[in-house]
Amino acid sequence: MSFQAYLDTIEKKTGLTPRELLDKAKARGFEGPGVKASEVITWLAEDYGLGRGHAMALVHVIKNGPKIDSKHVGSTGSHRDESDTLWLDGIATKPGQ
Repeated sequence: MSFQAYLDTIEKKTGLTPRELLDKAKARGFEGPGVKASEVITWLAEDYGLGRGHAMALVHVIKNGPKIDSKHVGSTGSHRDESDTLWLDGIATKPGQ
């Protein structure tokens, strides 16, 4: 599953865009590189029923922002992404959709 697909699935499961979840994370004090993944994973599991893989995708964005490693961009395989910048504003507003 691509990084973007994880975020899109999170939106489908929670009804919240990745950006909305980032705002909720920030309100809880989860922001920046010092965030403890275990705390975010617990919050997302308890409040939204998300599993570890999906939660870790959001942890990456909380810690690092929407940029991802370009090694998967345009590659083949299940982890390929179309861009090195993740779309956080929801499936309905994603360019090319």
